[in-house]
Amino acid sequence: MTWEKAVNQAITLRHWFHQHPELTWQEEHTAKKIRDCLDDWGIEWRACAIHGTVATLAPELPGRHVALRADMDALPINEQTGVAFCSTESGKMHACGHDGHMAALLGTAMWLKNHESKLPGPVSLIFQPAEEGGHGAKKMIEDGALDGIDVIFGWHNWPAIPYGKAVCPDGAVMSGNGSFHIQVKGLGGHASQPEACRDPVLAAAAITLNLQQIVSRKLPPQASAVVSVTRLNADSDVTVIPQIVHMAGGIRISDPKWRAQINELIVQIAEDTAKTYGVEAKVEILPRYEATINDANAAEIYRAVLKSELGEDYSNTELMVPIMASEDFSYYLQKIPGAFALIGMAENQAEGQRYHYPCHNPHYEFNDRLIETVMRSFSKLTGLNHA
Repeated sequence: MTWEKAVNQAITLRHWFHQHPELTWQEEHTAKKIRDCLDDWGIEWRACAIHGTVATLAPELPGRHVALRADMDALPINEQTGVAFCSTESGKMHACGHDGHMAALLGTAMWLKNHESKLPGPVSLIFQPAEEGGHGAKKMIEDGALDGIDVIFGWHNWPAIPYGKAVCPDGAVMSGNGSFHIQVKGLGGHASQPEACRDPVLAAAAITLNLQQIVSRKLPPQASAVVSVTRLNADSDVTVIPQIVHMAGGIRISDPKWRAQINELIVQIAEDTAKTYGVEAKVEILPRYEATINDANAAEIYRAVLKSELGEDYSNTELMVPIMASEDFSYYLQKIPGAFALIGMAENQAEGQRYHYPCHNPHYEFNDRLIETVMRSFSKLTGLNHA
């Protein structure tokens, strides 16, 4: 198989995945497609965490065991791209590029299998379900996905970075996250008699304002963190002060050390503010992912590969890291050394920009040029050149 044929086949696979998106923990047909490809190419694999797959090349070699990872799940979004291979599943879309991640890893698998005898050590290919909030990496690890592996590499396309640029820092590259839910309970009644009520809407508004001051007034300026109230549901008739208001929001932290303090402040501020308005606040905080923190040695190796593929100034980007988005690749990096890169894909064309819509947007498009770039990079990370 020629390099060009492997790249083209990977792009074709990307379009198939894009047409057939499946949501978190529902990746049944996606998994079958991946496993059928591996079978066709004579690559051994085993199921992991239900829809996940771990394939291994050159398992008997004594060298460093490298793992490469791709995520699989789509999002509950109605696609509005208008591409020829648009999603065929209503309300489901690969709006984060996981279709491209899978295709690039499958393309790498094709190429490595054809040159398996030249590999310096074992290579595992990890196809992981449920990255979008489903803690799929955690389940993969619990099912033995990292057994025997020495180092792991992953990546994410990033529309905020131009094509040809990338970032792979030592330390944190993406932030940790969490969510909170607050029930504000008062005493409802007629809107014409506020004095006879204990208004949870007014209290919820005050709680919102106070929570937004955690980062600016309770943490040092050096702490990269976000606390955002993103939902406030006070459903009632226009003449009714409701009994209960439901609030929710998100937390982002670049360093795990800030999580406990932020969580405590959310509870304290919500409860204390509620008391001043004569209502009650019940707070539930749900941790999600920790920060994605690169191992310095693995990141140095990754940067050398990116430099060889993208050029000397590949890291000349205005993107500040860690970005505040989160990734469950963090679970792997808590267990073994590894590194995660953000690789740019936005392009300026004569007719206007393309591939610049952010992830999770209904107009988001993955740039197929990234598939060859990542196949080359992944091949080099295993110790095998692409040609």
